[in-house]
Amino acid sequence: MKKLQLVFLLFLAWNTLFVAAQDKKLTETDAARMNPALFPERIQHLKWFGNTDYYQHFEKDTLWLTEAKTEKRKVLLTLNGLNTLAINQDLDSLKRFPAINWLDDGSGWFFYQDKLFQLTADFGRLNHITTYPKAAENKSVFAPGLQTAYTINNNLYIALGKEHFQLTDEPEGVVSGQSVHRNEFGISSGIFWSKDGSKLAYYQMDERMVTNYPLVDIDQRIATLDNEPYPMAGMKSHEVKLLIYDLNSKNTITIQTGEPAEQYLTAVTWHPSGNKIYIGILNREQNHLKFNAYNTSDGSMINTLFEEKDPQYVEPQFPAYFPPNDTDQFIWLSERDGFRHMYLYSTEGELIKQLTKGNWMITSEPVFDQLGKNIYFSSTAESPLERHFYKLNLKNSKTTHLTPIAGVHSVSVSKSGKYLIDTYSNIETSRKIILSDGNGKNIRPLLESKDPLKEYQLGKTQILELEAEDGTTLFARMITPPNLDSTKKYPVIVYVYGGPHAQLITNSWLGGANFYLNYLAQQGYVVFTLDNRGSANRGLEFEQIIHRQLGKVERQDQMTGIAFLKSLSFVDPDRIGVDGWSYGGFMSIGLKLHYPEIFKVAVAGGPVTDWKYYEIMYGERYMDTPEENPKGYETASLINKVSQLKGKLLIIHGTNDPVVVWQHSLAFLKASINEGVLLDYFVYPGHEHNVSGKDRTHLIKMISTYFNENL
Repeated sequence: MKKLQLVFLLFLAWNTLFVAAQDKKLTETDAARMNPALFPERIQHLKWFGNTDYYQHFEKDTLWLTEAKTEKRKVLLTLNGLNTLAINQDLDSLKRFPAINWLDDGSGWFFYQDKLFQLTADFGRLNHITTYPKAAENKSVFAPGLQTAYTINNNLYIALGKEHFQLTDEPEGVVSGQSVHRNEFGISSGIFWSKDGSKLAYYQMDERMVTNYPLVDIDQRIATLDNEPYPMAGMKSHEVKLLIYDLNSKNTITIQTGEPAEQYLTAVTWHPSGNKIYIGILNREQNHLKFNAYNTSDGSMINTLFEEKDPQYVEPQFPAYFPPNDTDQFIWLSERDGFRHMYLYSTEGELIKQLTKGNWMITSEPVFDQLGKNIYFSSTAESPLERHFYKLNLKNSKTTHLTPIAGVHSVSVSKSGKYLIDTYSNIETSRKIILSDGNGKNIRPLLESKDPLKEYQLGKTQILELEAEDGTTLFARMITPPNLDSTKKYPVIVYVYGGPHAQLITNSWLGGANFYLNYLAQQGYVVFTLDNRGSANRGLEFEQIIHRQLGKVERQDQMTGIAFLKSLSFVDPDRIGVDGWSYGGFMSIGLKLHYPEIFKVAVAGGPVTDWKYYEIMYGERYMDTPEENPKGYETASLINKVSQLKGKLLIIHGTNDPVVVWQHSLAFLKASINEGVLLDYFVYPGHEHNVSGKDRTHLIKMISTYFNENL
């Protein structure tokens, strides 16, 4: 009898724990992505080992090497072994295993703290190559020679072993070696090594003619001024040059890119010989691109290989790509036919052939196998909601689909092209990693991550297809509250971005949603998101329809989503809110002003309120200048519509935002005061263009509380 009682009590205890586990809810800290336990498992340091068909992974302080064909594995290196090498060289021990970059001969290099190290090929020696100054940034290593270019403040430096020298001596307002054009046009670096490392190309940006925008640091007893050169739409832009330093002759030349000075230098690409360099010269109007070749000995222009024009805009996002061991032809990515595809060009500027075609977008840079016979790329060919990987034979253009499982894939190819490491997720799968052969056939699983949210009570996530006014398919995502009761009425929060360069709905884990949106659903809200026309990865026609009229078509499409929501029996049509940040903040306020009868509550973070306050590169691409498009700017402005505000609106801004400057929301606030209109306003001192770190928990609490109290 006692035994039966014990078994019964154990069953009750287990059952109570099981039910409690299923009832776990996300906290504000979880929603702010501050809990690492909620992220899917991953394999540490998983990648191909040099040019081999072995892959590495890190487990229990050991770096393992596994042969793809046989699955035989061996110890490559341990953290203790690495530290023994460090101690033998009188170097500080490493607290964690570094990310090692492998060279062709199997030796490797890595950064640790402010030092650069090299592992010898037999892993018997650890060489300390150099130590960088504490202020060094933008480090770019030319791998074979382990020479480094880096920046300190506005100047460029080079480290050749332990010898460091300052390459530039720029006056205040001129910057060398850093990203330019505010990181538009795919630009993420200002340093470009030639293939043999004998020459270094770098951007030089003159910002002295650009108006400074005042950012204030309040951490001092007396606040200090931090001026940010900020070229607003229609105003004077910075001027950029490309210079080349020859490490052998120690001479510097300037590439003669010509006039006007206010143009964009994009798609910088070295010819494999180092004798030529290519630049995509884009005019300030952003509707005419010339892809030019220049002589790297004297900087003179050689020729224009091709031109691209578009009535709305041309937006280069990638450099040119030369196949291995080929100096006569390259791959160019372009949206000239309405979708991003690959084109094969000769170095004389002859279009050899268009390699890919269809109503879908290439979404990654091309990768070649070791011999340059095949090109690998990611695209939306299966569905705009998914990312799949393909192999294209350069000679016959035969294309092989390598990822048969539905979802969003990220694939790493061994240099031989015989094997793939495929990491993917879909709405039902948090993360899987599989090893496949060169044709995409599954060999074996490497990881199947457990669902880290399995113990949490989540609502149902659905991906929906709706139809815009013109018949265009729009994708949306709806997260319903846990244990939805269809006889009840639930409030709705529309989470919106809506602008270019973003896609929120994908067939990936959680449908592309984040913890924050699932947290809101747990609070009892239906959470809805729609990718309207103007958003990314659907082709030029889908994106460019917003040109010169930002906000108009986007709002129309969002109302298609509202019509769908109103058709649902469990949606309370009188309690619909909207929330967004940046372009989403622009959309959130715009929806509140234009449809006050629909949106009871709105929250807008870092919002654009008038495009004349936004920067040139992005702003003029989509709106032209205020002088060229005065009606468009007036119509898109939210400030001149403040009098239409009804109901509850909370605006949030970081005081040191260098992207959507504080003036946007302050001008809207001032206009509301002038109009006698009430709204709620909150700032995060010192934060830039979002609220990150531990303060994000505060942000989540503020937004959710605002909806709870007003919606």
